[in-house]
Amino acid sequence: MNRLARFAGFGRHAAVPDDTRHHEDVAVERMDAEELREPIIAALREVHDPEIPVNIYDLGLIYKIAISDRGDVNIDMTLTAPACPVAGMMPLMVKDAVASVEGVGAVEVELVWDPPWNQSNMSDEAKLQLGML
Repeated sequence: MNRLARFAGFGRHAAVPDDTRHHEDVAVERMDAEELREPIIAALREVHDPEIPVNIYDLGLIYKIAISDRGDVNIDMTLTAPACPVAGMMPLMVKDAVASVEGVGAVEVELVWDPPWNQSNMSDEAKLQLGML
């Protein structure tokens, strides 16, 4: 069941008293950590820098995606410049996007400045989109 369904209360049996409910163990299939990588990257490609019409993944702002066996994700990211006006909210946008991926557990996003971002971090698609190729 996805998070929205749990939040909305689907699957609860309010009409049946707690002491008469039958609880069954349900086997939940856990995705391999590397199977989560592509859906996480797809989610990161949905996050855009408001000042640049390219997603943050192809801009080269994501330096590291570490995925534990439990599905917890640690991300190191940077910004195009330390004085970026969205510096406070960009890590939260990244965290929310990655947390929305089915199978992902806890998400930690760390903003790093070393090495500094430069245009060579960008994918060819991003460079093409910005008219740099």
